[in-house]
Amino acid sequence: MELLDIYTRNLELTERLRDYVESKIDRFERYLSNIESVRVDLSETNARNSSRRMVAQITIYVPRAILRAEERSGDIFAAIDAVMDKMYRRVERYKGRKLDRRTSAAQVIAAAMEQETVEQASISPEIVRTKEFEVSSITAHDAIEQMELLGHHFYVFLDGTDGRLSVVYRREDGNYGLLKPIY
Repeated sequence: MELLDIYTRNLELTERLRDYVESKIDRFERYLSNIESVRVDLSETNARNSSRRMVAQITIYVPRAILRAEERSGDIFAAIDAVMDKMYRRVERYKGRKLDRRTSAAQVIAAAMEQETVEQASISPEIVRTKEFEVSSITAHDAIEQMELLGHHFYVFLDGTDGRLSVVYRREDGNYGLLKPIY
């Protein structure tokens, strides 16, 4: 593959190692036809655990996305094999998302058309339950803890730092968001 760059740190790039990496990376052309470039970083670290000293990282650049995986092992060849397995899973997920977008676009259009007919035939949604609750003055981190304990996706609270009504919520990527209205 002419778009392959191999970088090493604290490690000698032997001909055998170069050939091994190239043979492994060439397999990605079967799965991804639109690869712009591939970067492989191989290094030896000073980790205390000798079974995690060798690090292999692969970065694949494709249009509008970057796929990256890293693995550690005691042997550089084992690290390369492990990172290849991880990268195959990332490539499958990437290809699945591309296919999901294509199919979901058709599904969204079909659902929208179906929704229009349902809306014409039925009454608009209405509020069926009102819940009142006491709002306490706590920090955002305490609010996240309360939200997790309750098993909710959001939590309304008075921010103890500024006294403003705020909302914490769990994002799809697993992180948290904080909403603070402006009065």
